[in-house]
Amino acid sequence: MHFTDYSHLVLIGVTLLLSINFTNADLVTCSGIVPMNYRNDKISITDFGGVGDGVTLNTKAFREAIYRIEHLRRRGGTLLYIPPGEYLTGPFNLTSRMTLYLAKGAVIKATTDITQWPLIAPLPSYGRGRELPGGRYMSFLHGDGLHDVIITGENGTIDGQGGVWWNMWRQRTLQFTRPNLIELMNSRGIIISNVIFKNSPFWNIHPVYCSNVVIHYVTILAPADSPNTDGIDPDSSSHVCIEDSYISTGDDLVAIKSGWDEYGISYGRPSHGITVRRVTGSSPFAGIAIGSETSGGVEDVLVEHISLYNMGVGIHLKTNIGRGGVIRNITMSNVYIENARKGIKISGDVGDHPDEYYNPNALPVVKDVVIKNVWGQRVEQPGLIRGLKNAPFRGICLSNIHLGGAGGPRDLPWQCSHVSGGAVQVSPWPCSELTSGQKIGSCSSSF
Repeated sequence: MHFTDYSHLVLIGVTLLLSINFTNADLVTCSGIVPMNYRNDKISITDFGGVGDGVTLNTKAFREAIYRIEHLRRRGGTLLYIPPGEYLTGPFNLTSRMTLYLAKGAVIKATTDITQWPLIAPLPSYGRGRELPGGRYMSFLHGDGLHDVIITGENGTIDGQGGVWWNMWRQRTLQFTRPNLIELMNSRGIIISNVIFKNSPFWNIHPVYCSNVVIHYVTILAPADSPNTDGIDPDSSSHVCIEDSYISTGDDLVAIKSGWDEYGISYGRPSHGITVRRVTGSSPFAGIAIGSETSGGVEDVLVEHISLYNMGVGIHLKTNIGRGGVIRNITMSNVYIENARKGIKISGDVGDHPDEYYNPNALPVVKDVVIKNVWGQRVEQPGLIRGLKNAPFRGICLSNIHLGGAGGPRDLPWQCSHVSGGAVQVSPWPCSELTSGQKIGSCSSSF
């Protein structure tokens, strides 16, 4: 599928989100962790010379508008209104106490002129750019040290025009790590809602070193063959709520991270208190992932009511030697998977290293993982759990999991090694490592 040729996916996503808006009024939600602040002060990008013709470069207009918000400091903050039209711009920084509001038919479109993208320092928990040594390109929408930031509207679009970046990646002509579509660092009190994100150069939404973040009612789109276009990647962040969204990209739909090898271990900031609920989507990689960069640890994660179609892997917990970090207290339930290579994968041999200085004795700990109420059809392999010989995975508890095969020669049974825990009401019948009576007892409180 060509990267501009998925308007039907936008329609599916927006229709899904509208139906969620109207039918889920009584459902459980975590979105109350950040209040929606309404701004009395309102300005338009056109007040600063913004032109929505898809050709005029509006970087100066965006930067001037946000400078005005930052320095006038109106009581209660300011809303920046983007009217219908296509507003081409280079990357820009957001500021605190602002709402970026995209009207229906409004598109903020990233320039494809690479010279317009500044370089910024690598994240301290990564030690270098994620793709290449050295710095990295600034994200399209960026913020550091902010509070009370809202990105919302009437399902307007933020378009990263990532094709030029994907081609550089394919041709190996990148000099630095590609930019995210949105990255907020060291920030709190963030709401992202009712916006369509598409064609990100790299990861789509990346809150890193953040707290109290709500991302809901969003649609995130990129072609299935677009490299590393993760949907939402909470990274060394706490109290993050991801709900009621449609994601169809070229990489993991949601991936919870916390730093890379020795740099993440040194920075020492875990991701914890994260909820992912009522997310639907498709990807050749994972639906819900933890890792593989988990060196700061990932704890207290709740994932529920997930629908996944045409997947590589439904649920994927991934780490590696050299990562260190503890992955624990993970609960995933009520997951539907249709047409996937693997239903559940928990692996200790996934992911690359930033350099040769990682410590091969820094072994990850994976324990107290509950996966229950999972249904699927046309799943070639129900599960693969591969712990580490010197750091076996413990307390892996599976219950009420039914994953039907694809009925072809690629169908495989469960495979497990270096793991303990328990399994009840799981079909096909899982590994012997999880089904002996003694080991089931270790999970009895979870069943």
